Amino acid sequence: QVQLVESGGGLVQAGGSLRLSCAASGTSSSVYSNAWFRQAPGKQREFLGAISGSTNSTYYSDSVKGRFTISRNKAKNTVYLQMNSLKPEDTAVYLCAARNGLASARSDQYSYWGQGTQVTVSS
Repeated sequence: QVQLVESGGGLVQAGGSLRLSCAASGTSSSVYSNAWFRQAPGKQREFLGAISGSTNSTYYSDSVKGRFTISRNKAKNTVYLQMNSLKPEDTAVYLCAARNGLASARSDQYSYWGQGTQVTVSS
């Protein structure tokens, strides 16, 4: 069983940066692919990006490409989401997910989820 705990959310001004962390326990995160999603009130869950467990290759949605970066620290069993040039429309609950397989943009492909961390971007 994999447990995921996100941290690092908070309130930031537009144009600012935040780094979210997703700490995994229960297994070595390096065999799992991880993804970040976000969900704003009244909106569908949105895929942001993913990192492959086997190759550490990264993939991003067009909406965040160039602004957000996913990385992994295997020694700490932690995946990060570095968010730069934040906009008010980035306000949402950010969720980390994991699956034992290839990275995917589909939320239904992920078996494990964290509880989420709130990110609020003020204008």
